[in-house]
Amino acid sequence: MNKTELLNKFSKDAEEHVVLARALDQMDRAANRSIPCATQFLSPAQRAALEPLLAASGHPRHLFHGGYEGAERTVCVFLPDWQESEDWEVSDELAAIQCAYPPTGAELTHRDLLGGLMGIGLTRERVGDILVGESAAQIVCLRDAAPIILSQFEQAGRYRLRLKEIPLTDLTPAPAEVKLIHDTVSTLRLDAVLSSGFSLSRGKAADAIAGGKVSLNHRECLKADRQVGEGDVLTCRGLGKCVLKTVGGQSRKGRIIIEIERYL
Repeated sequence: MNKTELLNKFSKDAEEHVVLARALDQMDRAANRSIPCATQFLSPAQRAALEPLLAASGHPRHLFHGGYEGAERTVCVFLPDWQESEDWEVSDELAAIQCAYPPTGAELTHRDLLGGLMGIGLTRERVGDILVGESAAQIVCLRDAAPIILSQFEQAGRYRLRLKEIPLTDLTPAPAEVKLIHDTVSTLRLDAVLSSGFSLSRGKAADAIAGGKVSLNHRECLKADRQVGEGDVLTCRGLGKCVLKTVGGQSRKGRIIIEIERYL
């Protein structure tokens, strides 16, 4: 398939079409110039849309990185034939900024910090994860956005900020808070596993799916009978995220034993 055919097949809307087109441009640039080339930051849904497109494009050499292991927002880096992934320097593309604020009574949120960054003219695609702590936040950004943040990002909410660049290795993401759920289901259909993961009735789970509130592996899924497997990520708007960690054998009553991690 040519580029137009690929984009038409894998883009669900105009916004996604633009994101994927830019990624293909970077892929071509890396191949033609023989240099590493990266996209801007991708959301989990955008990454999920890009991965099958890359498979259909012949599996070009690439990697995803968000500044630290387990980052939610990542860039996709296309590598030339001469470069191995371990030789690519993440600091060439990404930077980390620490923003300290008064520790006493400060109640800065992710929204406050993101709003402040948008207020100085940065787009969401240039900013990665924002890690909020009690007296400081850490912002992952594109390398070329770091000077803008350091020189212009003076305040978030009603708090003045003290900024400095830090090594990416100094990022300190908080461990995810999860609840481990042990349950049994009659089937590994999406509505059944969703019902277990979010303590919903089977009917309410089916309604959420039909209403477009549910994503499977970060892609909207409207089919309640879609089969779910180990490692699949289920998200429901308004309720959060859970992961089907293990699928075991059958209980004495013939039901499937499962283990789910629900993110709190």
